[in-house]
Amino acid sequence: MISSMTGFGKGVLQLDHVIAEVEIKSLNSRYLDLMVKFPRSLSDKELAIREIVKNRIKRGKVSVNIYLKREGIDNRNVFIDQNALKETVKLLKEIKDTTELDTEINFDHILSFQHLFFTDTTGDSEKEYQLVLDALDKAIDQLEMMRKKEGAELEKDLRLRISNISNTIEEIEELSKSAVVDYFNKLKERAAQLVDELTDFDDRLKAELALLSEKYDITEEIVRLKSHCKVFLDTLKDNDEIGRKMNFLCQEMNREANTINSKSVSSEISYKGLFIKEELEKIREQIQNIE
Repeated sequence: MISSMTGFGKGVLQLDHVIAEVEIKSLNSRYLDLMVKFPRSLSDKELAIREIVKNRIKRGKVSVNIYLKREGIDNRNVFIDQNALKETVKLLKEIKDTTELDTEINFDHILSFQHLFFTDTTGDSEKEYQLVLDALDKAIDQLEMMRKKEGAELEKDLRLRISNISNTIEEIEELSKSAVVDYFNKLKERAAQLVDELTDFDDRLKAELALLSEKYDITEEIVRLKSHCKVFLDTLKDNDEIGRKMNFLCQEMNREANTINSKSVSSEISYKGLFIKEELEKIREQIQNIE
């Protein structure tokens, strides 16, 4: 079953007075582009959190926002580290003295370094971390559910378009059986206007027909297109980065369609070749959103 790369998931869990809330969004991207925002109390867990997400999501521009809220007497999400605040002010004074600036240190200057003294570390960090992990799993579950639901709709559309292409290939194959002969007969009719009698050149004409048949034969291209369509449908059943595989197959199918059009001596075949290319372009647009 295929998955879309777009989706949203949210996980909210509470343990005693602590609430962990995780939001995860995913958009189209050629590779996995992961951004994680989290409280300072989890700064040492960033790599672990990233690995968890990477193990479950392979492609997409993914943003993960993690929030920790505490209920109770003190409902603040941020706390001030008094010692760190004093050290920050001291550092600013040293900078001022060293640079010999005559500007007075104000509140805005101090807030520029707020990351040094604002903290949300409180309570049992390990329990809070586990709560965050559980909320993260829940958010990813929701995201995957949404991505699979959209993926199911994409699969329906892709199967329909591959069916259209397969039917058109069958029509081209049938037309190709007589296309070269018809083209040859038209050339023969034109030649007859210039030469009264062509019977003396019958052997030469048969040789020319054989050369034309070889030059404009599209049997190999038809066989390869049929094979690509089958592989494409088989790929829909895979679970491992099928978006890249489908994109490659579309490139190969487009190449065969181009060759058919370049060889074609039939306007009807050329028209059907263009139809195949149009369907392939629509498929390529769709698979840009497949993981």
